Amino acid sequence: MNSSWQMIAQHVAATTGKSFEVDSTSSVSGGCINDGYQISGSGKTYFVKLNRPNQMEMFAAEALGLTQMGATKTICVPQPICWGETQNHSYIVLEWLNLGSSNGKAWREMGRQLAGLHRVGVSAQFGWDRNNTIGSTPQINAWCDDWADFWAEMRIGYQLRLAKRNGGTFPDLNLVVDTVRQMLRGWEPQPSLVHGDLWSGNAAIAADGTPILFDPAAYYGDREVDIAMTELFGGFSPSFYQGYNEEWPLDSGYSDRRDIYNLYHVLNHFNLFGGGYGGQANRIIQRFL
Repeated sequence: MNSSWQMIAQHVAATTGKSFEVDSTSSVSGGCINDGYQISGSGKTYFVKLNRPNQMEMFAAEALGLTQMGATKTICVPQPICWGETQNHSYIVLEWLNLGSSNGKAWREMGRQLAGLHRVGVSAQFGWDRNNTIGSTPQINAWCDDWADFWAEMRIGYQLRLAKRNGGTFPDLNLVVDTVRQMLRGWEPQPSLVHGDLWSGNAAIAADGTPILFDPAAYYGDREVDIAMTELFGGFSPSFYQGYNEEWPLDSGYSDRRDIYNLYHVLNHFNLFGGGYGGQANRIIQRFL
């Protein structure tokens, strides 16, 4: 591991133009997919995520997502420093942000700033500059003019095909995809830059009270996909939703689309972790059908 840290330190120094040597490393949470570390030295501290050597493209896509989100100047994200491969690992080095405790005021501001991201980060089409990952599952982002087609094919259809290969038992794929398409037909949202994987583990409040988002699976889509996911695994603070709606109220039809959007994440959890997520996905599908 020491040689890996040395290579990473050299890459940081080359990127920043300032000398950097690693004096200390400590393991911190890196999520379900990666190993996370705090590395310090030369008066600097960084956050590093490690994965297998063949995962550099995943980190390159994460860096692009963070860069695009940061460029909107609407909400704080960790600045990507560099990413690459050593003999044993792929890695990404990010700005270190000190986290603090949250309160209603900070979560309200989080909602307002997320609405700002959705309003400012816009595109003419749905999709993204490249494919990326949702967890470790490939996420297909081919450009598309029609939101109903994009969500039915690139999101639900892709995950269902993968789920069937992974041993899941679901209704006829074409029937589900066509039903999703019909349910979204006529809904024409603005293509907004979305975080794409917005559960509570990917949002935090800094020590100075600044809202922070990290670990994006970014693309241009319906802004409602981010709000829907915040409700999937326990929900965010009520202040968050208050702040969001103060800045950009949700459409009255949001509650009809929420399950369509969260089906994607439930199917992905089945593909990543198996277990009861298959049954949960089937219950959502049966409500549609």
